[in-house]
Amino acid sequence: MADDAQNPFVGGWALMLPGGQPGWLGVESNGSGIEAQMLWGTGSVFKLEGSNLEGEKLVLTRLHESEGKKAKTKITETITATRDGDSLKLVSVTSKANGHGEYRSEFTGKRLPPMPPAPDLGKVKFGEAVPLFNGYNLDGWRLVESGAFNGWSVRDGILRNDLNSDEGKRHKNNGNLRTVAEFEDFSLHAETRVPKDGNSGIYLRGIYEVQVFDSFGKPLDSHNMGAIYSRIKPTASAEKPAGEWQTLDIIYVNRHATVALNGTKIIDNQPILGPTGGALWPEVDRPGPIYLQGDHTGIEYRNIVLRPVVN
Repeated sequence: MADDAQNPFVGGWALMLPGGQPGWLGVESNGSGIEAQMLWGTGSVFKLEGSNLEGEKLVLTRLHESEGKKAKTKITETITATRDGDSLKLVSVTSKANGHGEYRSEFTGKRLPPMPPAPDLGKVKFGEAVPLFNGYNLDGWRLVESGAFNGWSVRDGILRNDLNSDEGKRHKNNGNLRTVAEFEDFSLHAETRVPKDGNSGIYLRGIYEVQVFDSFGKPLDSHNMGAIYSRIKPTASAEKPAGEWQTLDIIYVNRHATVALNGTKIIDNQPILGPTGGALWPEVDRPGPIYLQGDHTGIEYRNIVLRPVVN
């Protein structure tokens, strides 16, 4: 039995992946062994196919599928983690699809601080409202990625993102938009209009995505409108059809999130174990911006107002 005392890797780890992307590793005991989940840069949190202690090392197994001319081939990636106090050194080895040789990379991790207890929201005090969007221009905002196509503009009091569709020009990904200011704990109100099959997101502190998505009529899922992307599934469906204005009221305090969608509470003071795909950095204990995802589809926002927590 791998209890916490026997497994010093149990907990959450902030990863700095090869190439500088942020990631996350979560390790827990399940009574008869250990289980591990990982976030690799973008996309969803996923469960690793294997996780075992081998002496003082944690050995993780991740399977990839490679599309061949005749069939799909499963390729094994082995990640070996060595711990030095609250730091990890990780080595990834992946077999090449042709069976000849391997890819090898190294990256690092830092233990995340323990999860604080859920806050008593009835006792939390919020300060004066801070309008993040003035309805006239992009003052107070800037692109996350230098060199990306800027599809963001203001029209009729609405913050809009239009996809890059310049014919004959080299394609550039649309940029994500972030506040210049950074914040700690807060409540946030935002209104959004999602087009058919639209996909955006509101990132809290630059690392936790509250999903903005045309999921009207879809079964409950951790990728639906108002979810903490791939981490916390809404408890109710409160979406409106595409093309209608919708409201999100979000409270983020002590690494716990509460989300009300169109007046219905769909996430109630739940802990967020780590960053979501697209995070700006892996650390969970630093202030960060509000950022709006613009690299998927067009989207519209208005009335974005934040109230910081005050002591």
